[in-house]
Amino acid sequence: MPSKNFTPGVEVSKGICKNSGNSVNNNDLIKDAGKISMDEPQPCGRGIINDFKRTVGTHWVEGMTNLNMKTISVTLLLFISVVAPTLTFGAVYGKVTDNKIGAVETILATSWVGVTYSLIGGMPLCVIGSTGPLLAFARALVSISSSLGVPFLTLNAWVSVWIFVYAFIAAFFDLTRFVRMATRFTDEIFASLIVSIFVLDAIGDPFSNVGILRYFDPNHPSHEDFQNDPNYNFMEVAMLSTILGFGTTALIFFFRSFKNSSFFCSDSVRTSIHDFAVTVAVLVATFVKEFLFSRVQTEQFDVPDKFEPTFQCCDSSCKTFFPEDCPQQATSAGTRPWFVDFFELNGKGWVPLMAAGPAFLAFFLVFLDNGITWHLVNHKSHNLKHGEAYNYDLLLSGIFNMINGMLGLPWLVATTVPCIIHLNALAEKDSDGKITHVQETRLTMLFSHLLVGLSLLALSLLKLLPMPVLYGVFLFMGMSALPSMQFWNRILLWLQQPSKYPETPAIKYMETKKIHLYTMLQLFFFGLVFTVQNFPQIAIVFPLMTLLCLPGRLVFLPRLFEGWELLLLDGEDEDIKEWISLKDQSMRTVEDIELGDQSDSESVA
Repeated sequence: MPSKNFTPGVEVSKGICKNSGNSVNNNDLIKDAGKISMDEPQPCGRGIINDFKRTVGTHWVEGMTNLNMKTISVTLLLFISVVAPTLTFGAVYGKVTDNKIGAVETILATSWVGVTYSLIGGMPLCVIGSTGPLLAFARALVSISSSLGVPFLTLNAWVSVWIFVYAFIAAFFDLTRFVRMATRFTDEIFASLIVSIFVLDAIGDPFSNVGILRYFDPNHPSHEDFQNDPNYNFMEVAMLSTILGFGTTALIFFFRSFKNSSFFCSDSVRTSIHDFAVTVAVLVATFVKEFLFSRVQTEQFDVPDKFEPTFQCCDSSCKTFFPEDCPQQATSAGTRPWFVDFFELNGKGWVPLMAAGPAFLAFFLVFLDNGITWHLVNHKSHNLKHGEAYNYDLLLSGIFNMINGMLGLPWLVATTVPCIIHLNALAEKDSDGKITHVQETRLTMLFSHLLVGLSLLALSLLKLLPMPVLYGVFLFMGMSALPSMQFWNRILLWLQQPSKYPETPAIKYMETKKIHLYTMLQLFFFGLVFTVQNFPQIAIVFPLMTLLCLPGRLVFLPRLFEGWELLLLDGEDEDIKEWISLKDQSMRTVEDIELGDQSDSESVA
């Protein structure tokens, strides 16, 4: 809360108001304040080796042995946070790729990559999964394969090999240091985009037919199977879906609020209720649906019936899909093989080399999706102690996606919102919401992705989960990430009385109009990225638009803001504290000089 005499943009010291830009030269307090420098290069594989030593080689045993009650609760939270988007992406992949890749392949890829990464990865707090840009690229690759007359999975496999080659080159020559130049400005634009996706997908996406409020559309796909049922009422379904969805979100926040309350007999009980909030809320909402409103046909999870490749073949050649291409057949002739045939090129031996072209763009997507999410998770304000591993994990990402391509599985990268949920769930925070400690463990990633894999053996149980309940979890995931984002908090300033602004360093020392200008520029870049992301025709260039935020911050913003202003808005917490300390010292020095001059004048008089 602001202090009694707080005025935005004005430094108040011992009753003497001094404009924070006039009393001293603020740019001189810290040399090159607000400027971004690149890390020293670690070429010839040194970056990979140093990353491994710093993370896996130093903290592996600790990360594999810190089992406690929080580990179990976060495992269940992470499982729910991962399995829902995994199945959703799987269903969309099936439509985009003509069922060459589907829900089973997406679950299998997420499980094995997640388990393996939890054991050998350098940054196991980062959750692996499918993303919209990679899905958009898969759609483009289907079109390319069709125009070339080459099977999609074969072309996809060769592109996967080239992705590994590019990932190895980038990691070997430490090209990830360019991503490490990103600041909070870029990180929060990217995070806000992902948060907006989760929130819109939960409430009702204007660009698709997903979301709680979409059930009020009588033409929603979930109503189609019941069109001939005289007892089916879509408004009844929509109302119950709304109650279940928003009720699940409200329950999660309600249970999590107990941690800082006075209820119950001990901190351990309150902490357990907080940690298991998502799991309990999902169980309660599912119980309400199944036992109190079992007659209402809400949308359920679209889960495959058994564990096998999604593509069912009409005949032994496996060129056509059962049952759509052969409706006269009673059963399929089998499924596609798990291993992709690299040499099913239809006489076009130049395709493996041609694949290097689209693979470069695919690698660019992988590189930026991973890099920006890693940078966001490893921000210094999160107080992580186990180190970064950009080069080593980029190499692992290349290996994982090459293997996925060989098996006809989707490519995976670090996913932003589940990563933030994972980080916050393992974190301890002070009364101001700042992270003081994080339990850096590999076990939550390991156990949750084992559960994702085991769900392939219990697919019928997943069908019990109502989709509106999972939308409620999505909404929680998005909303819970907002309070910690300075971008969001600065947007809220537009709705607040200036004298009631929170007393942050930027608000205390800067002019309010400069803060609002910075927020509007950040909102402009966010709008560009958001627009590109939500139009399928151009969504594939979304990471390129995100990359443009870097030169925007490095070149454009310094022309509009002083270095010390960028430091307060976008700098590291340690640098901001140092600047404030030096600022306070300079103010005291000025006052001492003024008092001395006043004493000299009185002596002369």
